[in-house]
Amino acid sequence: RGLAYMEISVRGPNRDLHSGSYGGAVRNPANALATIIAGLEDEYGRVAVPGFYDRVNEMTGEERASLRAIPFDESAFRRDLGVKTMAGEAGYDTLERLWYRPTLDVNGMISGFTGEGAKTVLPGFTKHVLSLAPDGVEVQVEYHHGATPWRADPHGAVFEAASAALEETFGRKPLLIREGGSIPIVPLFESILQAPVILVGFGLPGANPHGPDEWLDLGVYHKGISALAGMWGKLAS
Repeated sequence: RGLAYMEISVRGPNRDLHSGSYGGAVRNPANALATIIAGLEDEYGRVAVPGFYDRVNEMTGEERASLRAIPFDESAFRRDLGVKTMAGEAGYDTLERLWYRPTLDVNGMISGFTGEGAKTVLPGFTKHVLSLAPDGVEVQVEYHHGATPWRADPHGAVFEAASAALEETFGRKPLLIREGGSIPIVPLFESILQAPVILVGFGLPGANPHGPDEWLDLGVYHKGISALAGMWGKLAS
């Protein structure tokens, strides 16, 4: 068959991006790589790279007859490999695909977070993922964890106290934003304790949350402590 071994590198933003904060607006390199790889073959298992088959010799009748004379048990072959079905270029049987036709295969792939568990650095739904799986492979989707979406009600004594304390500490009236960083216990606090919840973030843009170089400005950190203390004081009064 010969061999042409390539490595594809896909790069996007200049650092790890938190999926809750950036997902949906920045192209995910892992998704892009999946799109590229999926485009290397068509729906019939034929390599879609232009010119790929230009110098491929078609099988002769004699070669096909020779293959038919070989005692080959495809069921035993599948059982040995632990696969339920064979797959490949349409119009050819298993031995023809193995011995006479060229192929394009992914031999390894690394992207994003690869440790145990989960890390929300730039996620499918089980049913849809399984529907996309081609014949010849088994796909398992393992659920790690999840969180209920939550939105604060920006009214009431808690928000008024927090807003006043932040303005006094930082010298500017705070603006309300939405943020994708999920904290699973937050809606539980609100529903079980029947108490209002407020989230006040003191991380600055570009702080690389969950990244190996995540950082926090100490000046903002100390001001944040003062602001929260001030909030509790205002609530008490």
